[in-house]
Amino acid sequence: MQYPLELKFKLWTLAPQLSVTDAQGNLALCVRQKLWKLKEAIDVFSDSERTNQLYSIKADRIIDFSARYNFSDQTNKPLGAVKRQGLRSLWRSHYDIFDGETVVFTIQEENPWIKIMDSLFAEIPIVGMLTGYVFNPTYLVSRPDGRTVMHLSKQPAFLSRIFSIKKVDGMSDREEIQTVLSLLMMLLLERNRG
Repeated sequence: MQYPLELKFKLWTLAPQLSVTDAQGNLALCVRQKLWKLKEAIDVFSDSERTNQLYSIKADRIIDFSARYNFSDQTNKPLGAVKRQGLRSLWRSHYDIFDGETVVFTIQEENPWIKIMDSLFAEIPIVGMLTGYVFNPTYLVSRPDGRTVMHLSKQPAFLSRIFSIKKVDGMSDREEIQTVLSLLMMLLLERNRG
């Protein structure tokens, strides 16, 4: 993938959808969350017509505070998982990325005060509509030794939600796929917060 990647939520759709474009403006991934499922299910396609499914993300349990979301490719081969750290995520969003049972990366919100300020600012009549320009969360993906490998940030926008993923350090292809799928899942879970 050619970085930076741009992630854009589709507005006015019943099922949450987002598209991922690379640095050249080419569609890299198209993501669609399935509606009316007791367990979260997300399909990731290579095209906007959703004819070529590349990956699927499925929860290991019915909607839960700290469910584990498993990734697999089109042949149903496991690729890893992401899990929200329930109580630790109340103040600062925290997710662990797994390869099998081993934590290989963590995703953490850089500044938890941004979501607090965004919530307070959003309550002010009329002025609250501008929160998309003022408060934009940033998330860091790090290895267990603390080295940051990716950086995801929300871009200022009035109505739409646009995010940018920048690669900071070297990663294998498998690690890159695990990380991008984890960030996509995290955004779908955190979409109501900033």
